[in-house]
Amino acid sequence: MTQKKYDTYFIDIDGTIFKYRPFEAYEHHPAELTPGTLKKLEEMYGAGHTIVLTTARPEYLREFTVTELLDFGIPWHQLVMGIARGPRHLVNDMSPSNPGPRAIPWNLERDEGLAGVVVVSNEDR
Repeated sequence: MTQKKYDTYFIDIDGTIFKYRPFEAYEHHPAELTPGTLKKLEEMYGAGHTIVLTTARPEYLREFTVTELLDFGIPWHQLVMGIARGPRHLVNDMSPSNPGPRAIPWNLERDEGLAGVVVVSNEDR
C-alpha cells in the first residue's frame, strides 16, 4: 500500500494573498484579496496539502494579521512572521527513490494572485 504524499506550500501574504500595502497603511486601507487566491488556497487545503504563510510583517502585527486572515476565510496551517524582505530561498534534498525536484519555485507578479499556481494532485503521483 502506497502512502499518499502531500506537498507544502510556502506562501507570502502581502502582494500574493492580499494586494500589497505598506505596514503603515494597514489601519487606513483594508485588505483586498488578489484574484483567484481564496479558491486556490481552498483547493490546496482541501487536497490535504500543508499551507505555511510567510510574511515580513513584524511579530507585533500577528493578532492583526490572524484577524485579517480569518475575516477572509483564508485556510492555513502555520504562520511565520518577521522574515526578511529580501529573496526567500527554499532548500530541500532530492529523494533517490523518487527522482525530480522537491523545491519548486513560483515567482508571481505583485498582486497577481494565485490563480495560475498549479496544485499538485496526489492521484498524479
